[in-house]
Amino acid sequence: MAIWAFALLILLFGLYFVIFGSWLILLGGSWYYTLCGLLLCLSGIYLFRQSPVGAWTYLLAWALTIPWTIYEVGFNFWGWLPRLFGPTLLAIVVAAFLPRLLRNQKVTPDA
Repeated sequence: MAIWAFALLILLFGLYFVIFGSWLILLGGSWYYTLCGLLLCLSGIYLFRQSPVGAWTYLLAWALTIPWTIYEVGFNFWGWLPRLFGPTLLAIVVAAFLPRLLRNQKVTPDA
């Protein structure tokens, strides 16, 4: 149940990023939010399915946020804080769910 609630949260964040990120693109801004939002939507969908792919997809989005942050603000700590603090907290939760998701993964017999 906790994974489903978290999946909904990630999916809602993803939809928010896609919608407002697309608006930002139309205004001439960064593509990051739309692309990250798509990854978050995929992550949320896979997490609903109890698939570890959802966790790996979120962690990929989080990892790609780091070079984007460096590109946007350089190595200014205060610029990093709003861009990485929230996603890092969510990444910790995703990492905590990962062992359970891996256990839930269906094992297919060799052909």
